[in-house]
Amino acid sequence: MMRKTLALVSLSLGITLVNTIWSAVAQVPLPLPIPTTSPEITPPPQPPLKPLNLGTGCTPIHVCLGWDEQIWGQRGKPGDRQALLTAIDNSLGYLTKSSAIAAYQNYPVKGITIDRVRRSLVRFRQLVVSSKSPAQLQAAVRREFVFYKSVGNDGKGTVKFTAYYEPVYTASRVKTSVYKYPLYRLPPNFEQWPKPHPKRIDLEGTDGLLGDKSQLRGLEMLWFRDRLDPYMVQIQGSAQIQLTDGKKTSIGYAGGTDYPWTSIGKELAKDGKLPLAQLTMPRLISYFQQQPQELSNYLPRWERFVFFKETNGRQATGSINVPVTPERSIATDKALMPPGALALVHTSFPYPASAGRLEYRTVSRFVLDQDTGSAIKGPGRVDYFMGSGKLAGDRAGITGGNGSLYYLLLKK
Repeated sequence: MMRKTLALVSLSLGITLVNTIWSAVAQVPLPLPIPTTSPEITPPPQPPLKPLNLGTGCTPIHVCLGWDEQIWGQRGKPGDRQALLTAIDNSLGYLTKSSAIAAYQNYPVKGITIDRVRRSLVRFRQLVVSSKSPAQLQAAVRREFVFYKSVGNDGKGTVKFTAYYEPVYTASRVKTSVYKYPLYRLPPNFEQWPKPHPKRIDLEGTDGLLGDKSQLRGLEMLWFRDRLDPYMVQIQGSAQIQLTDGKKTSIGYAGGTDYPWTSIGKELAKDGKLPLAQLTMPRLISYFQQQPQELSNYLPRWERFVFFKETNGRQATGSINVPVTPERSIATDKALMPPGALALVHTSFPYPASAGRLEYRTVSRFVLDQDTGSAIKGPGRVDYFMGSGKLAGDRAGITGGNGSLYYLLLKK
């Protein structure tokens, strides 16, 4: 749902929490299960995380869990040690709050407590500061920590990864003949709105230009030149804004109507407009750029409508109300996963290569679990925060593969 203040796809996340981020690929549909005539059998519930015995015989070490060379830099690029430390500190701050204490009171995995999560972060921070190389940190973590593996979406540890980002859009504070598609503030009486809430089409019209006839008249906060832009911002939950007067600001999630997530990517595939296989966010956006008349057909199918507030340059913020850090924060199902905890993701992400290309590289990356989203459900889903801007969006838009997820807790 920086949501993340993102709920970005985090562009994805249903934005059920304040300042949640949504992921850039939440609209990318996943293959549907093949229907069967057999009676549905509900498997017995199992803990979402299980302790794993890693052993000591993994070679070569650079392909083993915990080899995070990005901390020190690679391929001529500086490391992000300070960003990782900042993310750790943000989680440590969260763990002192009453909301964190309440979240851990009934955590479903035996042995994972708020005190153990906090001590684990403190010790890991010390190791990040003192370690001189990926090998040294890897060895210390494997020696001192228990790896709790997510059971995934198949009970065998398979986790589906997507990514989200915080976009940068150009907008105007006043309506013009060019900038005419509005984004709205939260109505002051929203809590008193009767349910069922009005649907998207009721609030903005089929073409997004209901304007003075909308019950939201007077609540416009920004105007965009492309109708898809405010829709994408609603998916993503937050955005950095370049204003037409040269100034900059940012906006974040303030509230939303009570309707579920609808994937317009899946809707396009269902209608035979785009192939379901390998459907990415860039391809979806390209489709609407080439056929803008289709916006009036497909955008109203997501009935939910999202409202915003100005955040004046504030960093994208996750569902636990701390800033999310590029490539060091993830979103998971907070009904199952320990909020604020130290985790490790093992999967492939796209990275810039020569000639503007993106190439996939397998990573073993330490991250902090700091966000959630309505499309991120179950132990087999992770949304990875790529950062802000076009490159982050390009990378997020083609992220979508399987991997594994681990939470790291001190042995003692």
